[in-house]
Amino acid sequence: MTADPTLPRKVALDLMGDVLEHRRLLSEVLAKRLAPLAPEDRARAQRLTLTAFRVMDRADRVLGPHLRKRPSARILNLLRLSVAEICEEGSASHGVVNSAVTLARADKKTAGMAGLVNAVLRKVDPDGWNALPVPRLPKWLRKPLTDDYGKDTVAAMEAAFYAGAPLDLTAKGDPAALAARLDGRLLPTGSIRLGTAGQVTSLPGYDTGDWWVQDAAAALPARILDAAPGERVLDLCAAPGGKTLQLAAAGADVTAVDISASRMERVAENLSRTGLAATCVTADALEYEGGPFDAILLDAPCTATGTIRRHPDLPHAKDGSDFPGLFELQEHLIDRALGLLKPGGRLVYCTCSLLIDEGEEQVRDALARHPDLSVDTAALDRPGIDPSWRTEEGGLRLRPDYWPEIGGMDGFYIACLVKA
Repeated sequence: MTADPTLPRKVALDLMGDVLEHRRLLSEVLAKRLAPLAPEDRARAQRLTLTAFRVMDRADRVLGPHLRKRPSARILNLLRLSVAEICEEGSASHGVVNSAVTLARADKKTAGMAGLVNAVLRKVDPDGWNALPVPRLPKWLRKPLTDDYGKDTVAAMEAAFYAGAPLDLTAKGDPAALAARLDGRLLPTGSIRLGTAGQVTSLPGYDTGDWWVQDAAAALPARILDAAPGERVLDLCAAPGGKTLQLAAAGADVTAVDISASRMERVAENLSRTGLAATCVTADALEYEGGPFDAILLDAPCTATGTIRRHPDLPHAKDGSDFPGLFELQEHLIDRALGLLKPGGRLVYCTCSLLIDEGEEQVRDALARHPDLSVDTAALDRPGIDPSWRTEEGGLRLRPDYWPEIGGMDGFYIACLVKA
């Protein structure tokens, strides 16, 4: 343990500022912030941060009656973090309050607010916590989702976001055997779900590359593509590489393309760990020249709104201003992918988004732009896929409120398009 027990809380507080004040995603700043900490303190700081974002709406409801005016951003985040620790995690109030006061005093800009921090947090009563409404999404995201799905469905999604996400794995070999080995649950679609995972790298089979971490929903696009041994397959926008591994494990001749060199390094590392092979190319997907390919998997850049159960910082780091640019990019990527596809080839288009503009509408528009394009609905006939997940234009809509009794899934849209 670190000599300073307040250090994990300070790092969590700094991370909250990165997201809420500087609009950075946790994935962009986490490694640098956690680097000075001991491994156990890294895990604690990360857990505290994720919990604070997951319950922030509730924390603000608790704090509201005790604040006559909104304090500075850092003090408000310190209060939110402390409420989350007391009420959601069940930590002893006196220890959390003392640590919060210490953190306030340690910064010249906030030292004068230490008394306020002490007074407010001593009034926080965890007894009524569970009676509070499920934390709601910010308005900028809640409104378009309500327009797409209605209030009841959005409320169910919010419950799934609040519940968080279990750990799902994809097996390189027999999933049933791996599930038995890890004492996990074999999901209807073939993924393995673990209840309490602990440190991922210490799980049996990690070092030998028997599996990789991949949400059950994220594993479906490659299963729908159904690559055959020897087929030339392009994984476009490939990082972090779970789908590349699936395609390679199926025996396909895989080319993985991504614009980020650092993220492609992760793909190469995972290929090495699992003993699988693919050609890794760092390039802009819109400028990549290759093919033609028998099949292409395009996991297009998107708002990632389907992954909030794993990334509760996302609704707070964004404001929706990047939506139009992403929609346009997805349209261009579909057109580019079709240009790299053989006649008769298939393109699986997917996004980890809940917005129909990034899924159903993109496919409708692509069909209108390309008269030689059709949707292969038979490709969706895969084990575990519920018929109710199918959409009118022939795709698949996955939502976080599906499978509520076994821990949900990420939000995704998937469609298989065939070029005449």
